[in-house]
Amino acid sequence: MHPITHAAVQPDHPAIVMAGSGETVTYRQMDEIANRFARLLRDRGLGRGDHFAILMENNALYLQLVWGSQRAGTMMVPVSTRLTAPEIAYILKDAGVKILVTSAKYAQVARAIDTDCEVLVLGSGGADDLEAALAGHDPAPLPDPLPGQYMLYSSGTTGQPKGVKPRPPESDDVLAPNPLVGLAVMGAGWPTDGSIVYLSPAPLYHAAPLGWCTTAHRLGATVVVMEKFEPGHALATIERYRVTDSQWVPTHFVRLLKLPEEERRRHDLSSHRRAIHAAAPCPVPVKQAMIDWWGPIIIEYYAGSEGIGMTLIKSEDWLAHPGSVGRAIHGKLHVCGPDGAEVPAGQDGLIYFENVNIPTYHNDPAKTAEAMHSEGWMTLGDIGHVDSDGYLYLTDRKSHMIIAGGVNIYPQEIENLLVTHPKVMDAAVIGAPCPDMGEMVVAVVQPVDMVDAASDEGRVLEEELRAFIEPSLSRVKMPRLFEFRAELPREANGKLYKRELRDEFAARAAAEAAA
Repeated sequence: MHPITHAAVQPDHPAIVMAGSGETVTYRQMDEIANRFARLLRDRGLGRGDHFAILMENNALYLQLVWGSQRAGTMMVPVSTRLTAPEIAYILKDAGVKILVTSAKYAQVARAIDTDCEVLVLGSGGADDLEAALAGHDPAPLPDPLPGQYMLYSSGTTGQPKGVKPRPPESDDVLAPNPLVGLAVMGAGWPTDGSIVYLSPAPLYHAAPLGWCTTAHRLGATVVVMEKFEPGHALATIERYRVTDSQWVPTHFVRLLKLPEEERRRHDLSSHRRAIHAAAPCPVPVKQAMIDWWGPIIIEYYAGSEGIGMTLIKSEDWLAHPGSVGRAIHGKLHVCGPDGAEVPAGQDGLIYFENVNIPTYHNDPAKTAEAMHSEGWMTLGDIGHVDSDGYLYLTDRKSHMIIAGGVNIYPQEIENLLVTHPKVMDAAVIGAPCPDMGEMVVAVVQPVDMVDAASDEGRVLEEELRAFIEPSLSRVKMPRLFEFRAELPREANGKLYKRELRDEFAARAAAEAAA
């Protein structure tokens, strides 16, 4: 199963549809652009394992370029459009990128970066125009195609982003079976008859959208790509294109549930068969509300860009094990204490996956070593526990832990409570420097309506939130400070850039100490 096959068998079947504009790309058109791009990469001297990068918003060309790389044997580096020019430059240099593909929207940033790589720009109209460069290449298949790979960079939530360097492909055959297809079919129940209409609401430069979109293409699906997530538009898109499958993150669910009841019920979602979600722990009340609304179609998994393992849980099992992210379907789970010994069921520890395929972090052997257990297992840095039935529960990121007065506090518990309040859209809980306790708990809250955060109203909202979470939290976990923001530094894939908030509060504390 591969888009090459579908281009031959069902050439006019839609492969990509842009949700907003309706722009449609057939499998034949995608195949031709992929071949042109593969030839472009080869003609510019990129071969097996050579790096190029894509810095673009969601558009109809993005996935076509991905499939071109999958024939050229190159290593694609997706770059977040949220990053600053210095952050982008760091990734390009660290990865040794030879070509940067971007769009007119990001051309100014791309051209200003101090790097030796060639820049091709979608829609520039000049000498570096990507479409003109593609048009100059033959749409026929390469005589010697090779499977390409991705080198995904961590979000940089705790420092400089690090590239996850995958192991080489097991086969040089681009049509060889793909393990993600097996996980989608056997784990999530995806059909293999090309009937899937898959909705991707998140940025394509993230691991999950890339993985699930390309898996859908291997199964002959139509992939509907949202230019940008907006909750009401997402529901309208499901109805308009008769979407059967989709992939979400918990923040999407929160925003969907905050819609007025009338708008939530307005759209026909009867075509929707499977809704997959991951990227962060989902608050139990949020997921319960989604199952109540959409029915038992929600499938959750836990994994990472490293590809070392995966757990999965369907709605029926989740209702029996609320809060769980499932049992392992790829890799073997181990939960270990600080001494590296495995802990008993029900006890929190650092989560490791045992797998024959263990990646490394590009140019960072120290980070690779830090993530490894002495037995050769690897961790994504998450804390959690398994129950007696082998179901995994996530507590928080190890790096997010707050130590106040010698007590370990995991912010996720507090955040999960806050976002269930009807006046809260989003929340981030961090540890800020405190001369008495070492760290103090700070809640940075995005209200549904910023009017509620005005001076007097803000004090009232703070007291309302304190009263709301107090019955569920011990005193030491109660935030000592609340701040209200119009927006939090959260990626569209659900990852919260807590480092930015921690750095801000640390600088504030240093300034106060120096005054």
